[in-house]
Amino acid sequence: SENSLQSLVSIGNICRSPIAEAVFRKLATDEKVEHKWMTDSAAVSDWNVGRSPDSRALSCLRNHGIETAHKARQITKEDFQTFDYILCMDESNLRDLNRKSNQVKDCKAKIELLGSYDPQKQLIIEDPYYGNEKDFETVYEQCVRCCKAFLEKPH
Repeated sequence: SENSLQSLVSIGNICRSPIAEAVFRKLATDEKVEHKWMTDSAAVSDWNVGRSPDSRALSCLRNHGIETAHKARQITKEDFQTFDYILCMDESNLRDLNRKSNQVKDCKAKIELLGSYDPQKQLIIEDPYYGNEKDFETVYEQCVRCCKAFLEKPH
C-alpha cells in the first residue's frame, strides 16, 4: 500500500523496541522511503509508560549515529486496527499480542516476530535489560539485519 504502517513491540518498550524503531527509521530514511512508513514502538505491559529508553539503549544508538526521542507507551486496540504490521521480539510478546488481537474486532495487523526476517535465522531478539553493552549491541545488529530484510520485501 502507499503508506504502510509498522509498529514494533516488546515487553517494556525501553530496550529492544525503541532500538528497532530507531533503526527502522534510519534505514527507511537512508533508502529514501521514510514517507511510505509510519513507525512506532510500544509495550505489551504498562510498566514503563512515559519513560525514555534505557540509557544503554540510547548510548548504543548514539554510537551508531542514531538519535531517538521515544517515550514508552503501551499498545492500544487502535494499534491493531491501524498498523499493517506489528513486529515483536520474542515468543511471549507474540503470545500476548495474538491474545490481545483476538479481542479486537477488525484487527488488520499482521503480527510477526521481527526475527523471522533475519537472514542469519536468529528468531528471538533477547531482552538485554539484565545484560551489558555487548548485549545491546547484539540487539542493535539483529534489528539492522531484520529491518533491512523486512524493508527489502515487497509490501
